[in-house]
Amino acid sequence: MNYSNIVLSSENNIATITINRPTKLNALNSETIQELHDTFKSLENNSDIRVIILTGSSEKAFVAGADIAEFAHFSIAEGAQLAEQGQELLFDFIEKLKKPVIAAINGFALGGGLELAMSCHFRIASDNAKMGLPEVSLGLIPGYGGTQRLPQLVGKGRAMEMIMTAAMIDATTAKNYGLVNHVVTQAELLEFTKSIATKIIKNSPLAISKAIKAINANYKDGVNGFETEIRNFGKCFGTGDFKEGTTAFLEKRKAEFIGK
Repeated sequence: MNYSNIVLSSENNIATITINRPTKLNALNSETIQELHDTFKSLENNSDIRVIILTGSSEKAFVAGADIAEFAHFSIAEGAQLAEQGQELLFDFIEKLKKPVIAAINGFALGGGLELAMSCHFRIASDNAKMGLPEVSLGLIPGYGGTQRLPQLVGKGRAMEMIMTAAMIDATTAKNYGLVNHVVTQAELLEFTKSIATKIIKNSPLAISKAIKAINANYKDGVNGFETEIRNFGKCFGTGDFKEGTTAFLEKRKAEFIGK
């Protein structure tokens, strides 16, 4: 597939999606959101890909926000539609993806950029990264899930402060808050992220998929996460991966999972 705003590469069962709008600090416009959706959908159906890494081009920005020029003159209805479509097409889509998605935050992750990173399953940041949700400084609130995912990750009080002050935090603070898992130098970022992806690949892709579903269930209104866990735990017993994993353990060898 040919893309205007992203670069896709893959190696050793790991796909890397790089958002590539450096002159706009990788800001999200409608075309980029659609391209990202199409790419994630394609990779989810690609049996050769086991982990996906999402990052930004250049050393300045992961994604510096949404492309404000696209919606500066929107009406109330158009604004609501923008948020609804964006969440469904990309942000919720990533969160529910069956394959692990790791955000490698290589610079500014602001507004929609931080919301994009938060929709990934976890985050790793370079030491120059800056993160924040500055929407209230534009007369807006976060519209791509930021008011929901940020409190889940850092707690209600810190999320309230970050959103209401529109302030940026640095990578070390983000790690202390639990917003990112690791902080490394920019030069180390992609290789470090790939090293974690390689550890993930050693495990059962079917079990990982069911774990993602069970963990996400805890954050859905009206869904009993414990029941989801029990149901998905049971389903694991009917898979070839379970048979291979337990047999390998009993035979004292490394398991070779095939995702079936």
